[in-house]
Amino acid sequence: MTETMDKIRNIALVGHGNSGKTSLAEVMLFDTGTITRQGRVEDGNTAMDFEPEELKRNISISSGFHQFNWKKNQVTLIDTPGDQNFFNDTKNCMMAADAALVLIDAVDGVKVQTEQACTFAEDFMLPCAVVINKMDRERADFFRTFQDATSSLDPLRLVKIQIPIGAESKFKGVVDLLSLKAFTYDSAGKATAVEIPSDLQPVVSEEREKMIEVLAEADDTLLERYLEGETISDEELTVALKQGIRSRLFAPVLCCSATNNIGIDLLMDFLINSIPSPADKPAKTGIDPVVGNEIERLPSPDSPFSGFVFKTVADPYAGRLSLFKVVSGQLGSDGAFYNVNKKTKERYNQLLTLAGKEQKPAKGAGPGSIVAVAKLKETGTGDTLCDEANKIQYDFPAPMPQLITFAITSKATGDEDKIFISMTKMIEEDPALKLERTVETKEILLSGRGQVHIEATIEKLKRKFNVEVNLNTPKVPYRETIKKKVRVQGKHKKQSGGHGQYGDCWIQMEPLPRSSGFEFVDAIVGGSIPRNYIPAVEKGIIEASQKGVLAGYPCVDFRVTLDDGSYHDVDSSEMAFKIAGSLAFKKAVTDAKPVLLEPILGVEVTTPDEYMGDIMGDLNSRRGRVLGMEARGKYQVIKAQVPMSEFLSYAPDLTSMTGGRGMYTMEFSHYDEVPAQIAEKLIVELNKNREA
Repeated sequence: MTETMDKIRNIALVGHGNSGKTSLAEVMLFDTGTITRQGRVEDGNTAMDFEPEELKRNISISSGFHQFNWKKNQVTLIDTPGDQNFFNDTKNCMMAADAALVLIDAVDGVKVQTEQACTFAEDFMLPCAVVINKMDRERADFFRTFQDATSSLDPLRLVKIQIPIGAESKFKGVVDLLSLKAFTYDSAGKATAVEIPSDLQPVVSEEREKMIEVLAEADDTLLERYLEGETISDEELTVALKQGIRSRLFAPVLCCSATNNIGIDLLMDFLINSIPSPADKPAKTGIDPVVGNEIERLPSPDSPFSGFVFKTVADPYAGRLSLFKVVSGQLGSDGAFYNVNKKTKERYNQLLTLAGKEQKPAKGAGPGSIVAVAKLKETGTGDTLCDEANKIQYDFPAPMPQLITFAITSKATGDEDKIFISMTKMIEEDPALKLERTVETKEILLSGRGQVHIEATIEKLKRKFNVEVNLNTPKVPYRETIKKKVRVQGKHKKQSGGHGQYGDCWIQMEPLPRSSGFEFVDAIVGGSIPRNYIPAVEKGIIEASQKGVLAGYPCVDFRVTLDDGSYHDVDSSEMAFKIAGSLAFKKAVTDAKPVLLEPILGVEVTTPDEYMGDIMGDLNSRRGRVLGMEARGKYQVIKAQVPMSEFLSYAPDLTSMTGGRGMYTMEFSHYDEVPAQIAEKLIVELNKNREA
């Protein structure tokens, strides 16, 4: 099994959308004979992108998985989304990789999701290599892109181990700086060894010297020999390259054209020769769930079994499919394991590997294996699976924050329950989604990473579960309160045949500090209201407070003191005093200067320096209050408070302002009074909508 571990590579292809990740996976699968026909993203026939929502948009929405064999090694490719709408899936799936291959477009250079992926790699201590792709495109420039990456992907330390032969339409091959060999490629992707072009020889000599200087740092003895002027052999450089990648001392940079099949064989050689295998990984640290102390699991077949679920696929027919990475120990083709998070034992009947849209049976799994099982009852994304006698729990990152919210309504009447059941399964598949029902507005709210994220989810909902919904802008959950202390009488008197109705109460109503809620004080003395009727007065006030006098929103942050009243021996009842309390509340609120409150969000906007002015101006135009700024790496973080009503459409606006390089998080902060000039018009509009 150790030998098998040495032959496994788990590689996450990461980078900004349209950098060529899916095309690179496709050409690797084709060159190794794994697939018989090379598809194109534009034609919608690639092995990794097959969901209708992906084909419609020509982007990866969910990570794809496939394996190929190259020179007796098995490489599992994880083709991750590059669009920020679906980047939570990228983050989770990077947890299962042993290294990240960062793709950069040779024309467009580094973009924001490339930077984000490298941040995740840093967080997960994941070794990296960089591939500058699309070298055949017009305006492609390897050296300019390298400089861009060097300045943008800090703290990654980049080192060139290849340079291109030609660029744009003249890109025809690659020089390997390790072996000092050059290769050109024909239209079928077949390589031919050639002499290094004479015009490139000075550049090759200079770049090789720079490479040796960096690679030598991976080994102290090697560095000492280099500084003393000794010659370092190609074999020693190859060993130093692997050591440096594994220790994350540097990230090597290669180049290729995925669509023209140039440099792909060298890239696959690099993956199996230099990228760490599961056997090269250190022990993984987890928590002993019984005593709470840290424990470790070595990536060895002899260790107790452990693994973690990093992705769930919801299938209406096959049921839930759980993908997990085996950290230690071994599994057979069927059996059982213990779910630490859910504290339950789970059985499985078959192990599977994913190959594009196909699922293939697996005979077993050891450390480093990425496998799937179907129909686990309790297991979800982020759960740790282990041997019940040797429990361990691994940490798993929280979902990325939701950035946009829509109210959803069913197109078919009576389908609300169906929405919740189906959306619960969708959230198992995509933890970046959030579904909730609001008490104030009585809406079902669906939140996600962006508008495209929500729209793709709704399309999946219809396709997988035959549930159709409408998307609407959510209502803002306003509230009402008072600003003045008053004392009023609430009296309910009704005489008809038989017993009448009589309830009479006097209340004092006064404002409380924000977020204090409601207080009721019983100050009755002398029995002016019998004790058994006092709770009825309170109940009447609470029920009436659910619909304020300004626009029908709940009234909050006030104290009511019940201090006097009267009753009738025959006609008084709990219902009469409940109505009296309600009448008293409505009269008091009207007299106590009622005001409208709006929810305020605490917002953090992360942006490059050059967009600071635009973003500050935009936040001010949204009635935002900037609280401060701080530098975070090469970005600036603006902290502000902004009314929710002004922030509902912020996600696309920020993307437009920053060219996709800005990010933000938001959370509810507090309620605050709506400015008088805005409240007047708003109350008229809200009441008009309520009547409609």
